[in-house]
Amino acid sequence: MINFSLKDKVAVITGGAGIICSTIGREMAEMGVKVALLDMAEDKAKEIAEEINAAGGEAIGVKVNVLEKASIQEACDIVMKRFGRVDILINGAGGNKPAATTSSELSFFDLPEDALQWVLNLNLLGSVYPSQVFGRIMVSQDSGSIVNISSMAAYTPLTNTIAYSAAKAAISNFTQWLATHMNQNYSKKIRVNAIAPGFLLTQQNYYLLCKEDGSPTERGQKVLNRTPMGRYGEPVELVGGIVYLCSDAASFVNGIVLPIDGGFLAYSGV
Repeated sequence: MINFSLKDKVAVITGGAGIICSTIGREMAEMGVKVALLDMAEDKAKEIAEEINAAGGEAIGVKVNVLEKASIQEACDIVMKRFGRVDILINGAGGNKPAATTSSELSFFDLPEDALQWVLNLNLLGSVYPSQVFGRIMVSQDSGSIVNISSMAAYTPLTNTIAYSAAKAAISNFTQWLATHMNQNYSKKIRVNAIAPGFLLTQQNYYLLCKEDGSPTERGQKVLNRTPMGRYGEPVELVGGIVYLCSDAASFVNGIVLPIDGGFLAYSGV
């Protein structure tokens, strides 16, 4: 019997206070998953965890800096003390910023070093470091599932977003590398996959896709024209793919990047 159930599993979600990852946390908690929301915004993560608990789920909010392994280890210790194991790691921390994006006001030649480094580090190392810390726990358990967050930008780089596109391409590569490395060196029962969301409106990309009045920018209209379903995705629409990848239904699925994009990747534009 195919089993999609994640009941009583323990899931660690980085970026857990954000709109997308808090939605993932809430939905997984409704399925009976014990959720640890890790984020720099500790108060917000705890607030969301309290809402989950009030609704009958089980969750904790924990402060973490995904670019500092000592901080990740502290968070891991808290999770292990509370739940005793880690079955799922969702590397949801990531994002972009205007200072790392070319525009009519900011040329490629003038992009500041610190902005480029911030985006590259957050999106790539912000997944590598948690995978090191929580992956060690999975090795000791001889089981676990890691899900990274790639992007449409990993397949073909998006104009203007140089650092974000490069980092997401690296995430897809890292996903394949880690899936192979875990199986060949540590455990055949640890799987590493990724999802590649299509276009969702977030704080990071709103300024690129929408005008102040909410109507599409030229870039936003291009996105909608290239998406056969003709709309942006909703955060909750990512959850089904993640649940599948983390469940026993995907027990022989390893090292893939699953597009959840409304058909964007399938459409040539013609």
